[in-house]
Amino acid sequence: MSALTVEALGAAADAVERHLAGLVERRFASRLFEQDATLWGPRAEEEASRRLSWVDLPRSSRPLVGEVEALREQLRERGADRIVLCGMGGSSLAPEVICATAGVPLVVLDTSDPDMVRSAVGTDLRRTAVVVSSKSGSTLETDSQRRAFVQAFTDAGIDPTERIVVVTDPGSPLDEQSRAEGYRVVNADPDVGGRYSALTAFGLVPSGLAGVDVGSLLDEAEEVADLLADDDLGNPGLRLGAALGGTEPLRDKLLFADAGSGIVGLADWAEQLIAESTGKEGTGILPVVTPPGRPPAQGLRETADCTVVALVPADEVELDLTGDDDEEDEDHSATGTGATSEEGAGVSTGSRVAVAGPLGAQLLLWEVATAVAGSLLDINPFDQPDVESAKDAARQIMADGGGETVEPDLRDGAVEVRAAGPGWLPEGSASLADAVGALLDQLDPSTGYLAVMVYLDRVEHADLAEVQADLVDRTGRPVTFGWGPRFLHSTGQYHKGGPAQGVYLQVTGEPREDLSVPGKDFTFGEFIAAQAAGDAQVLADHGRPVLRLHLTDQAQGLEQLRRTLAG
Repeated sequence: MSALTVEALGAAADAVERHLAGLVERRFASRLFEQDATLWGPRAEEEASRRLSWVDLPRSSRPLVGEVEALREQLRERGADRIVLCGMGGSSLAPEVICATAGVPLVVLDTSDPDMVRSAVGTDLRRTAVVVSSKSGSTLETDSQRRAFVQAFTDAGIDPTERIVVVTDPGSPLDEQSRAEGYRVVNADPDVGGRYSALTAFGLVPSGLAGVDVGSLLDEAEEVADLLADDDLGNPGLRLGAALGGTEPLRDKLLFADAGSGIVGLADWAEQLIAESTGKEGTGILPVVTPPGRPPAQGLRETADCTVVALVPADEVELDLTGDDDEEDEDHSATGTGATSEEGAGVSTGSRVAVAGPLGAQLLLWEVATAVAGSLLDINPFDQPDVESAKDAARQIMADGGGETVEPDLRDGAVEVRAAGPGWLPEGSASLADAVGALLDQLDPSTGYLAVMVYLDRVEHADLAEVQADLVDRTGRPVTFGWGPRFLHSTGQYHKGGPAQGVYLQVTGEPREDLSVPGKDFTFGEFIAAQAAGDAQVLADHGRPVLRLHLTDQAQGLEQLRRTLAG
């Protein structure tokens, strides 16, 4: 058995049959691994020409293994065995998966929430080393986190240059500044985009410092590199890419479910890779990470726009694609028509894919498949044209003095309610329940999705994600749950550049105590508020309905929110 296995059923299998021979005839796989920038057409060629080095990373990243091991020992000699990663999006999601799968602790600080930043900075500082990861060196969240740790180390009498490792592109402002100030810098490959950077220094340095055997991870990827570069009908990257991007009509919701893969959080990493790569020009593929232990299509009343992706054990030979609905899937395999049963695990989508393989192999597999899907969708899978718009809006809000400039449409207990977008909140709405109901009424019952976007401490309030299942049951439609601001570097691109199908529920809250950003004239609380307001503004400008809920008291407001969303 290959180290990678991809099997498809129903509409996904039809897509593989429809496109696979053409991809092989075009020599897509070998040309991709030759870094042929013309594969996605003239519009994408300039960007693709400097974004394809990821195909060689299983081999080109080898020198990092020894460098990281030596650095890890050096830090441990200094008493630093707690690793904190300051980074966003592509700089944080892969290390989180790599470390969680290996069972190695890593503190991932990918937020500007003051409560979460304070907790990370104020815990076991004398045992702490920090990896500051930013490709461009200009990511404001990461710079703010870096400043907080520099200040904390200095105040504790610890030389920050002995505890902070910087990962960035060569020649970036962060590279030049850090070297000048005496910090240890590890440069990443500048010809790899952030979301394809799992096997670069961005993925390997924090993971290796935390204790992961990153050499074995590269071994897993290298073992399948030639397979993925082969112009062959059995190429799992071509097969998976065709299943994702080649269904007709396009099934643009991917319902991820872990079926004992042993890989912790792979879907959260794939969410950014796929959504940010494909969600543009009014099209795209939206990954939906299914709550643990819940059948992926449970609660959905219409599934004709959905494909289930089952992540199964690496040693699984016979991949069980059908669950309880094999007859329905057989019935719909030719037509791709989704069944609409609501009987728990028996809900059929009529389109399924199962993927098996070790983590290193799957990181490369999903990157190849995303590149294939981008070609089939006729988009550039390496740019992110709508990500910067929310950043610009946040910067403008902060330049204007920050603070909330829009009066609440209503107040209900500890929740301030604001509606943004095309006048969807009815006059006379008097309660939180009224506003939530009005937002959900905007959902298209056949193609819509709901995005829940929560700008709170994702560690302290992790259980809030349980509302996702309640909202699926209530709406009958796919629901995504994202922690802000990290999702802005992930599904944020799809929300604005993808199809106009979504409705958006944003949650913000008053922090227990704000925290100043050292050397800046703003606080973390002001920053995260501006990020939320800026994103809502850009979504509204795109004609998307946004319900903004601000918790003036987090404990009381969260209790209200949970009760209301459950319906």
